[in-house]
Amino acid sequence: MRKTRILVVDDEHLIRWSLEQNLTKQGYEVTQAGSGEDALKLVREDAPDLVLLDIQLPGINGLEVLEQIKEIDSEIIVIMVTALGVVETAVKAMRMGAYDYVNKPFNLDELAIVIKKALETGELIKEVTHLRSEQSKKYGVDNIIGRSRHMANVLTMVEKIAKSDAGTILIQGESGTGKELIAKAVHYESARAEKPFMAINCAAVPETLLESELLGHEKGAFTYAKSQKKGLFETADGGTLFLDEIGDMEMGMQAKLLRVLEERTFRRVGGTKEIPVDVRIVSATNQDLLNLIEEKRFRKDLYYRIQVIPIYLPPLRERPDDILVLAEHFIESYNKEFGKSVNGISKMAAKFLTEYDWPGNVRELKNVIERAVILESEETLLLEHLPQEIVAKTSGPTAGPLSFRLPAEGLDIEDIERELIRQALEIAEGNQSKAARKLNLGIDAFRYRMKKFDFL
Repeated sequence: MRKTRILVVDDEHLIRWSLEQNLTKQGYEVTQAGSGEDALKLVREDAPDLVLLDIQLPGINGLEVLEQIKEIDSEIIVIMVTALGVVETAVKAMRMGAYDYVNKPFNLDELAIVIKKALETGELIKEVTHLRSEQSKKYGVDNIIGRSRHMANVLTMVEKIAKSDAGTILIQGESGTGKELIAKAVHYESARAEKPFMAINCAAVPETLLESELLGHEKGAFTYAKSQKKGLFETADGGTLFLDEIGDMEMGMQAKLLRVLEERTFRRVGGTKEIPVDVRIVSATNQDLLNLIEEKRFRKDLYYRIQVIPIYLPPLRERPDDILVLAEHFIESYNKEFGKSVNGISKMAAKFLTEYDWPGNVRELKNVIERAVILESEETLLLEHLPQEIVAKTSGPTAGPLSFRLPAEGLDIEDIERELIRQALEIAEGNQSKAARKLNLGIDAFRYRMKKFDFL
């Protein structure tokens, strides 16, 4: 395992030597530099993890060295070393990106604690940066599955919206269409991607708690407020706040939300201080907000405030071209998750998947595929692996029970038997054993009828 590398920059040889001895004993790999120029050369050659940088150096001073170090690699942690009396300069250095400062003469034990905390913080920052980078890859427009014209139009709009930071966004669509996925794409394709994306379902939180969740509260604001709490507006500062199912928000909370959007400031519950906030608001609903306005259940002024940029997300039944693409994507995903090897969808299963109207939209399709991959051992997803409600509600040879009237001129019962054999084979996709079970026949009796009606 690689040792943590620390660069000590000080013009006093005794201090450099003392620090190197002490830090080496603590398990660090230490290098020295007696000037700013030497320090920058070492940073360029092999960047250290942390720099102990004296502010008062000959030639290039410590602040200039700090600025150049941050230009070379912004992730290098810098702790400034300062003599008493120049604390203001040290504070300025922290504004420029230094992690902290220590005063000369310093206590080596205290310095060890500062270094340890600085390195831990640095690791956390790297982890957060990595996670946000992964989130950007995961939730960017390129990873949204869909090839229909409807989705192409939506994704084109998302890319345009993300490039501009202006305007609130309202995503409208049925439950399960992927409204939060679109909200995340807006965030992670925008300049706010490095800042938090926070989400809340307004329908799932009572009004009394929703205010505290959004705005935070001060200690003692209500019975259970034992300490101060930051709300989602504060937590998402600089980023994006996603208000899902905003149509279910109570009128009282709507008025408070409107104030935040208009003033760009808010007060915590129980507080008096106005807190400025810079958050992009993306709202979503599966309801017709104009109808709610007529019913006096949604504020008209809030409606116009939140839907500066409207996005309509069509239901899955309006974009059948996306159904099999999504199904194959989910199969691939669940194969990895459950160690399965489903490698495709049969023609008959594909037919029923694309003809079903998917009232639960993408969420329902995802659940159907997950169930099929978990429970079945076949390499191909077959019609019999689909839930009965999909087969029953989809037009096709098996849709509904057999129902017909005997025509006045009569008919040949063998024609009916022949058609039943044909349909059973079609449903079973040529598998004779499965087709026989569909008609409650033994395999020998089924094959006898196949020969009789020239299916063999």
